[in-house]
Amino acid sequence: MRALLFIVPLALTIYAFIDCLNTSEEDTKHLPKIAWVFIILLFWIVGPVVWLVAGKARRNAATGTGPSSWQRGRRQQWVAPDDNPDFLKSLKDDKDARKAEAESEAESEAESRKAEKAEDEEELKRRNGGSGPDDKTPPTS
Repeated sequence: MRALLFIVPLALTIYAFIDCLNTSEEDTKHLPKIAWVFIILLFWIVGPVVWLVAGKARRNAATGTGPSSWQRGRRQQWVAPDDNPDFLKSLKDDKDARKAEAESEAESEAESRKAEKAEDEEELKRRNGGSGPDDKTPPTS
């Protein structure tokens, strides 16, 4: 029985403290939120009771505008990135853009290699006096 005299006020203080921390600044009444935290922690039995009675703007659950509906509304607004279709589409677009850029770089690199190879063959023809592997004229002796 003696333990209940300690456990009940402690549980009430913990509940009020967590409730105060989870309450938005707009829903606190009469004092700023930080002041309510100090009241709850400093006035061990009276502070939590005052918070529960007068510190928080309570709404009627029947109207559907209570904290639970607000939290449900917030959950619908925020979507995890892996579930957000716009985010996934942007990833696909970025991937397609990188792929197209890599393909264009590969094509331009292949063209430059082809041009270098043609220049090298022409240089080789000039050095060998026109007799190359593709030259159809017989060599003169």
